[in-house]
Amino acid sequence: MDNRGKILYLECNSGISGDMTVGALLDLGADRERLERALESLHVDGYHLHFGRTKKCGIDAFDFDVHLEGGEHGHEHEHAHEHTHDHEHTHEHAHAHDHGHEHTHDHEHAHDHEHGHAHAHPHVHRNLRDICEIIDRMEEGDEVKALARRMFEIVAEAESKAHGLPMEEVHFHEVGAVDSIVDIVSTAVLLADLGVGKIIVSPLAEGRGYVRCQHGVMPVPVPATANIAAAHGLELHFTDNEGEMVTPTGAAIAAAVDCGEKLPAHYTIEKIGIGAGNKDFQQANILRAMILAPREEERDTLWKLETNVDDCTGEALGYTLEKLMAAGALDAYYTAIQMKKNRPAYELSVVCREREREALEEIIFLHTTTIGIRRYALERTVLDRRPATVETPWGPAEVKICGRNGREFVYPEYESVRRLCENSSLSFQEAYDAVRQAAEGNNA
Repeated sequence: MDNRGKILYLECNSGISGDMTVGALLDLGADRERLERALESLHVDGYHLHFGRTKKCGIDAFDFDVHLEGGEHGHEHEHAHEHTHDHEHTHEHAHAHDHGHEHTHDHEHAHDHEHGHAHAHPHVHRNLRDICEIIDRMEEGDEVKALARRMFEIVAEAESKAHGLPMEEVHFHEVGAVDSIVDIVSTAVLLADLGVGKIIVSPLAEGRGYVRCQHGVMPVPVPATANIAAAHGLELHFTDNEGEMVTPTGAAIAAAVDCGEKLPAHYTIEKIGIGAGNKDFQQANILRAMILAPREEERDTLWKLETNVDDCTGEALGYTLEKLMAAGALDAYYTAIQMKKNRPAYELSVVCREREREALEEIIFLHTTTIGIRRYALERTVLDRRPATVETPWGPAEVKICGRNGREFVYPEYESVRRLCENSSLSFQEAYDAVRQAAEGNNA
């Protein structure tokens, strides 16, 4: 499916978890067969997949789950769950083994009972290197593998901080278990299959109270989730629901895929996918994913910051520019001007989004001698953009692929071109042209 130039919006009004995300993406039409082939290529056994439909507060949703062999359901935390079911399920189970056949069962049945159960199945303890080795076995492209690794790195960083250990010593008692490997790899594969131009994640609804994990009783959000939210600027809003709504896997997915932009002011909804959560809350426990088509020539509202400086050293001005770009400025530059009493000076101009504006103003006040900053609202028209990795005879290279009105333009990234030059006898122009031709060949 051709979703280039479109937006995938994840609406997390009931939080986010790995299985909810996979269910929503499958409901959008991502290729289930591609997913199953990719998972089989990992050569990880001991589980089977559940594909079905269920209802949450009367809303039809895709129900995806990972069942560990022995009958237990896959959950990221070992704590007791209470469910009340009053709806019909349609199930399909695909078994994953290391032998050459597959079992598929189709059956329908209605549940009308209440039960409580505690899952105490043993989780495989793996470190980040072990998990990356599993991911590297996958028969998918480098972009899919890189996204899956990035999600696990985000969790490893959070667990490292929570336990006060170096990342290489962190063992994934929970998130490294088979069910979460499947959730994260599945998310990376299905996102690649949808091929959207950008992904926007809403603020994450979270519950309150405590959950029982392998390490004991933890407050909500659990430490790993809280650390991910803090490190990546995820916006949480708390609800009256008791229990965890944002899992570490869900938080890592949000942190890894969100492009950091706001929804366009005008768009059309092309398709909706709904993934079901395992718990029941007062509202429908679902993750809604929507493919949006922005209005053509959608304008992006920005701010332009300006200030004049005539008594600041060149070193300080250079350092300020570096700090501004590192803090998220879209552009920053100096213009030579003449000020009062014919003093030579510089006008500092910064283009930024609203969410970075205050932080950038603070940098300007801290590192220059200015006592005031002007600001103006700007609008711009931008091309649809997506990053890609291409292979060349001298190694991989990163490119930006931009499009408008059915035409595409390929722009190799400077650092990639520079690296190819350093590792070969190519001139800069030769390396640039080689990368562009490789990208254009992939898109042909």
